[in-house]
Amino acid sequence: MRYQLYGGGGSPYSQKMRGILHYRRLPFDWIQITPGVRAEIKHDGPPVIPLLRLPEDGSLHVDSTPLAMLLEERHSQRSIVPTDPAMAYLSLLIEDMADEWVTKMMFHYRWDLAIDQAYSSRQIISDNTPGLRGEALAKAAQAIRDRQVSRMPLVGCTPQNKPVIERSFHELLSILDGFATRDEYLFGTRPALADFGLFGQLKTLASDHTPMMIMRTSVPSVYDWVRRLEDSSGIEGEWHSIAERRTAIDDMLRFCATYYLPFLQANAEAFAKAEDQVSLSLAGQSYSQPPFKYQVKCYSRLKTLLADAKAPGLREVLAHTGCLAFLE
Repeated sequence: MRYQLYGGGGSPYSQKMRGILHYRRLPFDWIQITPGVRAEIKHDGPPVIPLLRLPEDGSLHVDSTPLAMLLEERHSQRSIVPTDPAMAYLSLLIEDMADEWVTKMMFHYRWDLAIDQAYSSRQIISDNTPGLRGEALAKAAQAIRDRQVSRMPLVGCTPQNKPVIERSFHELLSILDGFATRDEYLFGTRPALADFGLFGQLKTLASDHTPMMIMRTSVPSVYDWVRRLEDSSGIEGEWHSIAERRTAIDDMLRFCATYYLPFLQANAEAFAKAEDQVSLSLAGQSYSQPPFKYQVKCYSRLKTLLADAKAPGLREVLAHTGCLAFLE
């Protein structure tokens, strides 16, 4: 019995789920999504990727974080949830930040400069439209390029926000560079959900022209770490406890308190007031974008999980790093 994972090479969430399935040694088939494949699978849910088909009943499921948790419910071996409950929560928080903030870095670098627009649009069309070549491929690539560039303001990728996004990218790389060596991960010597959340976004960044060159030249250790995490099925390792946590954990939490959690709080407030813009200062620079309903859900989930958590040491670490004020 094998899972089927439908996704795209340029999709960070597809890369995240493929990495998780590899690490957990779960049998699966990787199926590159195309318009024809999408029509065949007849999924009546949102038209997003990845989709995971369960082997026993053929049902299709979406959304990478719930998918990862679904696999946790179904399989006990090689879990990606740290055994220390405090570390498990911190992994969820960092994974959420990767999914919802680091993705802004991915989208920005992919569609900001002409050289990246040209490469990325061609790569996407080449992957999802088999047999397309020459002028037809170029025309289709231009169409998706135009569409994606037009969507940049919706996700906050504007010239005004460019300094914040690029600064946060370099800060994130610096944090990871502080520990990224062979077989070392955020929560121990085995990868956690947070590592895979970061991997999905960074794997995409590491394949697009401009961010790839930044990573290769300024933080080659991080570039190599991402490359190896694509298939970590051979990794055997241990979890750290909250008392044994890496310095990088606290640095990552301070990063969340500087960029992601203030944004989540402001987004939730703007959405509740039916405002058309989220506007705030991040790291001393202005940032604004339309509010996102899904990120309201993310914020509520993080607060609920913390309220329900029975995890010694967790609130102390969150308070020490500036996160607690946003989550209680």
